[in-house]
Amino acid sequence: MDGNGRWAEQRGLPRNEGHRRGVERSKEIIEFSIELGLKALTLYTFSTENWRRPTSEVSTLMKLLEIYLKKELEKLIKNDVIFKTIGEIERLPENIQSILKDAEIKTSKNKGMMLVTALSYSGRNEILRAVKRIISSGRKAEELTEEIFESYLDTAGIPSPDLIIRTSGEMRISNFLLWQSAYSEFYFTDTLWPDFGKEELLLAIQDYQRRDRRFGAVNVRANAF
Repeated sequence: MDGNGRWAEQRGLPRNEGHRRGVERSKEIIEFSIELGLKALTLYTFSTENWRRPTSEVSTLMKLLEIYLKKELEKLIKNDVIFKTIGEIERLPENIQSILKDAEIKTSKNKGMMLVTALSYSGRNEILRAVKRIISSGRKAEELTEEIFESYLDTAGIPSPDLIIRTSGEMRISNFLLWQSAYSEFYFTDTLWPDFGKEELLLAIQDYQRRDRRFGAVNVRANAF
């Protein structure tokens, strides 16, 4: 969800206003994703690298996250959403950690869309932490399989993404779901996140539906003639 700061700067507004508008856009996209019947939606909310931003900006982002979760939790429960968090959660402020844990517990019995928020997250860091957990568990190298390795990742039990969308014109994934995105489809748009509405999401999904996903194999139908 990239481009909040640039969106604000283009309008002569403080960067924090861009983040506030970005949160409002996230709410709209979450609700629309539920309407569309998506199985899972993961939002890259705050990366490990984002800790290097100015303290005031980080504090604003944490406050916006707190306000959103407190305000929207009942709606998530009502909409049968399962809420999960991935990342180095222990680096977040204690009040945020408590709110996240409460949201996960209260939605754990739901059966609808899985909403995953990546907080203090980076793909490399996730893989490194998984390796450390495997070593601590005492597993032998010859025992390891892809399935066992995945069970040590933050995303254990969460489906790998079919489609990854990057807004704001940047043509990279910025350390996001490096293991899980091995066969994901990618969609890049110049639209800044605060302007990424329902129509943009539908365009991304329609573009995805035209993709030929072979997962390294051969399209049997295409070669049958």
